[in-house]
Amino acid sequence: MNTFPSKPLRSIRASDSVLTWSGAIEVEHAAGWSRGWRLPHSLLRLFPGERLQGQARAQAGVRITFGTDTTVLRGRCLSADDVGPVDLVVQGTLVNAPVAADGSFHFAELPAGEKILEIWLPHSGDFRLVELAVDESARTWAAPATRRPRLITYGSSITHCGAAASPTRTWPALVARTLGMDLTCLGFGGECHLDPMIARLIRDRPAEVIITCLGINVYGAGTFSKRSFLPAVLGFVSTIRDGHPRVPILVVSPIFSPSREEQAGPTGMSLTEMRADIAEAVRLLREHGDEDVHLVDGLDVFGPAQEHLLPDGLHPSTDGYAHMATSITPLVRAHLFPNH
Repeated sequence: MNTFPSKPLRSIRASDSVLTWSGAIEVEHAAGWSRGWRLPHSLLRLFPGERLQGQARAQAGVRITFGTDTTVLRGRCLSADDVGPVDLVVQGTLVNAPVAADGSFHFAELPAGEKILEIWLPHSGDFRLVELAVDESARTWAAPATRRPRLITYGSSITHCGAAASPTRTWPALVARTLGMDLTCLGFGGECHLDPMIARLIRDRPAEVIITCLGINVYGAGTFSKRSFLPAVLGFVSTIRDGHPRVPILVVSPIFSPSREEQAGPTGMSLTEMRADIAEAVRLLREHGDEDVHLVDGLDVFGPAQEHLLPDGLHPSTDGYAHMATSITPLVRAHLFPNH
């Protein structure tokens, strides 16, 4: 790997079978690089919208794992114009590394001996991995499969968390890491519009807990009206339920956004009114026999007391996402371990 001449290293192609891509719906292997997708790349035309497809390229929650005894890990991606940092988790320790302008990143002085490396890919930008590199004499092997409870999160930029400082500091990542869960993050900045095909995708993907964060993109874009929003929420959640008969579904209404609380948007509804419709959807589903769908009021997750953690009045800061994780983690834990 001639990008890093300071120490003899052995290159691992991004498509090498020793690497396990977790949290991706599908992995695209092209000539010379690989990229995780958070929508099925082979069926991408069934998920129309250039912006949605662009957000699905950003690898929020996607991790690469493998076993090795290397003391150095280096990597290179095809382009680094708009990508965030890479996080590495090794033996429970988290290390952060920026991606340089030439697409390179590196982690030095890793613990000696055998270990499993978990590389959290940048949660923003178009990251296409070319290769990793380890010590020239290092051994590598595919990480053994581990059965962890699976968490799916769906939502807007507030679930995508592009403003978080690094990929492990998004609220879905913080919740998953705290509870030892296998995360699939379907947060799409600006693109949480209750797409039926995404409901079908979640329906068909295994999960032990599902979190849907609904409303804010509908408010901003006017996707639905007063007439159609409640039916859309009912249909979206019911489609997910079809594939998960007893899985807890947490339906989170919009978090606090001061200028939108009482101001009607293009939907003709304020956030306060949209929260009421989301609560009504959950009430109706429970009334008709779905005891495993649960309302989470967004103001309980992130309310007026946290306004100082909203730099732009809409998106939480890194500390704001940490607060969201602190609010949501006990709720997930209660449903994941109901007898504890």
